[in-house]
Order: sequence, then structure tokens, then C-alpha cells
Amino acid sequence: LFMVVLDNLVVNVALPSIHRDLGASIQSLEWTVNAYVLAYAVFLLTGAALGDRFGRKRMFTGGIALFTVSSAAAAVAPTSGMLIAARAVQGLGAAVVPPLTLTLIADAFPPQRRGVAIGVWSGISGIAVALGPLVGGAVVQAASWHWIFWINVPLAIALVPLSIARLTESHGPS
Repeated sequence: LFMVVLDNLVVNVALPSIHRDLGASIQSLEWTVNAYVLAYAVFLLTGAALGDRFGRKRMFTGGIALFTVSSAAAAVAPTSGMLIAARAVQGLGAAVVPPLTLTLIADAFPPQRRGVAIGVWSGISGIAVALGPLVGGAVVQAASWHWIFWINVPLAIALVPLSIARLTESHGPS
């Protein structure tokens, strides 16, 4: 969840660098942000439904994997069009994660501890919102805009096997 929320905000700070490096127009820069947000918003409910039908653990892991591959594609995008396409796919992968993290938390914690777990979940999301612009600015300043996407890759490479090993599969009602 932290990675998905953070990625929505780090890009905003990198837009001037992307503009200079790729020669992107203002419209392309807008679509760099909007492609992610639109795909995320449109497929959020679909991600939850797919998890209910095909397995929450399976879809969560697939969402993280798709998010990671598209993050790498965004990092190496040679044109603004490729960056926009990678961001749209990244938003699609990201849309699967938040609703499934909630259902996985509900499945992993007994009812008496579930409130605390969801509180931590909410806190993590809030921290990502607050840190997004700071992290984006620091990464762009220290390296380049490409690295705002590369940051996701090692995190997700660690997360996918961990989620496969530690999460239990669950499905929604038929």
C-alpha cells in the first residue's frame, strides 16, 4: 500500500525533469499523472472483484508484479508516450492492491485485533501521502527522475515472494 500511494505522488515533483529530459509537452506531462490515476480509479473495484473470484493472495501478488514490471518500463521509457503507457499499466496493477490489502488484513487478524491492523493500514497510507513529494524531490535531486520508478523494483521483488510465503489464500462469497 505504501508503495502504491507513494508512487502516485512522487511523479508530480519529477515532472519538470521529465519535461526537460524527454521534451514532453504540458499535455503529455498531464497524462503522465492522469494515466496512472485514471487506471487506478477505474479498476479499483474490478481489482477487488477479481480477488474475490480468483483468490485474493493470487491477485494481490499479480497486482504487485504488474506494478513492478510497469515501474521498470516507466524508468526506461525513451519517450513521453511510452512513459504514459507504462504509467497506465502501473495504475492498473496498483488498483488491485489497496482493496485486497484490506481483505487480506481482515482474513489475517481476528476481529478483536482487526481495528488496530486497519488503523496501521490507514497510518501507512497517510505517511505515504505525506512523504510522496519529499521522496520524489530528494530522489530527483540526488539522481534523476528515472529513479522514482526504480525504487519500486527492489521493494516489490522482496514483497512478492514474501506475500507468496506468508499470506493465506482466500476468496469472496460465491
